Formats: sequence, C-alpha cells, structure tokens
Amino acid sequence: MIELISEHWHAVLPFIAIGFAAQMVDGALGMAFGVISNTLLVSVMGIPPARASAGVHLVETFTTAASGISHVLHKNVDWKLFAKLVIPGMIGGVLGSYVLVNIHADVARPYVMAYLTCIGLYLLWRAWDLPHEHKQPKVIAPLGLVGGFLDAAGGGGWGPVVTSNLLIQGSSPRTTIGTVNTAEFFLTTVVSIAFIAQLGFAAFTTVTVGLLVGGLLAAPFGAYLAKRVNARTLMTMVGVVLTLTSLYSVYRALS
Repeated sequence: MIELISEHWHAVLPFIAIGFAAQMVDGALGMAFGVISNTLLVSVMGIPPARASAGVHLVETFTTAASGISHVLHKNVDWKLFAKLVIPGMIGGVLGSYVLVNIHADVARPYVMAYLTCIGLYLLWRAWDLPHEHKQPKVIAPLGLVGGFLDAAGGGGWGPVVTSNLLIQGSSPRTTIGTVNTAEFFLTTVVSIAFIAQLGFAAFTTVTVGLLVGGLLAAPFGAYLAKRVNARTLMTMVGVVLTLTSLYSVYRALS
C-alpha cells in the first residue's frame, strides 16, 4: 500500500480528498459515506459504478472501525440501543448481499431515495421544533433489519434509514449518530466478507487506497463534531445532507 501511494501519490490525492470529506460528514451525521463517495466517484471522477461500489464497501470496513472507536472514546454510544440494532442489521446485510447477487436492486432505488428525501425534509421541519426531552425509540430491531438489507442490496442506506428514523422517534442526535456509526462496522464487515468472497481482492485499487487514507484521517474529527455541535444544528445538517443526496440519487436513477 505504501509503495502504491508513493509511486502514484498525485493520482491518489483526489480520492484521499473524497474519502476525507465523505467521512467527515458520515462521522458527524452518522450517515452518507457511501452515498457521497459513490456520487463523487461516479459523477466527478468518472469511475465505473461497479468499481466505485466495490471500493467504497471495502473501505467502509476500516473507516467505520476507526469512527466507532472514536465515538466510544467520546462516549457517544448508547449500548442498549447498539445491542438491539447490531444483530438485526447484520442479518439484514447478509440477506441484502444474497439479493444483490441474484436480483438487480436498481429498480427499487428510486423509491427508496424518494422516501429518504421525505425523511430529510421532515427532519428539517423537526429541527425547528426539537423537543427538549428525548424519548427512547420503540421500533429498533425491525429498523436495523431493513437498514442492513437496504445497505447491502441497494448500495447504501444504513445511516440514512436507521439514523433518520431513530431521530424521528425522539432519540438523542448525539448518541444516535454514535451508536449507528459504531454498529455499522459490524454490518459493513459482514457485507464486505460476502463481497470479497465473490469478487476477490481485485477491487482493492488506487481508488480504494485513497478513500481509505482520507476516511481514516477524518474519522476522529467527525466524532468530535458529533459531540460538540448542538442537537438542532446537527438535525438540520442531517436533513440537508439526506435531502440533497437522496434527490441526486433519484435523479441519477431516473435519468
């Protein structure tokens, strides 16, 4: 890896920047590394969608580990919520991986992204009427199952689906983001193992190296922002990012 970076550093730098930017957003908001990375890789850098998706999934195994550790150190994790999310999420990821191999999932993506756009707009509205007292979410395990499935089968969705729905139920933004980010490591690991089993390590390219370096550099800063930014600002940022990325995904899917 070091030789690859030293010999082709000028080619790796754009991907380092993409990985850094995507992980800063993901670490602070608990979502969007895959969506932002794939969007920039495909639309800006001209990387083929399959290659971009392969690289992003592999990188997320490392970035979610670094981000999760950072959230634990910053005490952003609700361990009871984590325990209810992680197993259903992994099961959903395995099922989604099977579907991705056997059934084309692109047909469902416009509908999923349209739904997420509505969630993003709702969060923007809720940010201005954020309750002072947070509630314990009631729908957790089914949410983890669906989020894990969509993440694997649709190429992304764990953060947007799980984080946004937990916030709508009244869960604290800081601990929700930290918990969802930490649980995502286990989901991504399971999905990546299935992905590598089918494609091998051929997906580990210059693109992957750049995303990995940028993502690992940004992981501690994202957790710090999640701890310091107030709940209303955080929810507004979640709503903006989710709405914009989802709208763009709808456009790309329908164009």
